[in-house]
Amino acid sequence: MTITSLTRRLPCANVLSTARPAGSRKMRAQVEDYWRLTKPRIWGLLVFTGIVAMVVAFRETPGASLSLRLLIIGTAALVLGSASAEVLTNYHDRDIDGMMKRTMRRALPAGRMKPRNALVFGLVMAVFSILVPLILINTISAAFMLLGLLDNIVVYSLLLKRRSWLNIILGGISGGMPVLVGYSAVAGTVTPIALYMSALVIVWIPTHIWSLAIFNRRDYEAAKVPMLPIVFGDKIASICIAGTSALLAVFSVAIFVVTPVSIIYILTALVLGGIVLLYSAKLALNQSNKTAWTLFKLTSPYLAVIFLVLGLTVGASS
Repeated sequence: MTITSLTRRLPCANVLSTARPAGSRKMRAQVEDYWRLTKPRIWGLLVFTGIVAMVVAFRETPGASLSLRLLIIGTAALVLGSASAEVLTNYHDRDIDGMMKRTMRRALPAGRMKPRNALVFGLVMAVFSILVPLILINTISAAFMLLGLLDNIVVYSLLLKRRSWLNIILGGISGGMPVLVGYSAVAGTVTPIALYMSALVIVWIPTHIWSLAIFNRRDYEAAKVPMLPIVFGDKIASICIAGTSALLAVFSVAIFVVTPVSIIYILTALVLGGIVLLYSAKLALNQSNKTAWTLFKLTSPYLAVIFLVLGLTVGASS
């Protein structure tokens, strides 16, 4: 009798053979839950703005250097900080996430992850996101990282999200911090171009978030989150979005005031800003969910392309 035929006859052999794939699937599902808890689509864009800022700092600052080591360490710190902020806000918002259709299947509200595990996961990443730049880069980049975490977790999530429609205005400052973290990591300081790039992200946030809030109005109503459309209605909210989109379009083009950029960047900013402004105007006229969703989906590629072209043209024009 061969070993193979013997194992086939043993009852425990079948149990073990099925247990291994089941355990592997469970482990994979848990890893996926932790990954999704960090909201990689969100932190990916923010980390990208920080990386572009590192490149701009290298090209704009005399004597600055950007080694592969610094690029890797800076990117790792940005990932840790951005991801930890998402995890900790998800931890705090797990109760209202359970009230909204689009979020109720997330790991925390669905009960697939213990809240304590998520809290520890987020806190560990947050601590390392500050320690890494503090020890391996410089103090100013660590300070901007800390400021971003405090604004997102404390100001936005703990204090304002459930209390005021100003939540994303005052809590949106954190969105511009990856730029300052990346820039100061290379330059050791901040300059007008760094502040302008950071402000560009902050100005972008209202159009991005409020258009989503119009699309998911019922969810926010159910969770009693006072987003702008809930407090003032879709019409007022859509007019505000048109206003912030116009500001964003003008702001993105006017960057030539603080640094030379090529005509390629100016044309890109004009075209993309015009598209966002067009859909914002359409939303102000019809307040339709379809238009709100389209505008929301446009805003992330808009910011990514603006920063990509900015990084390339600033380097080409210096």
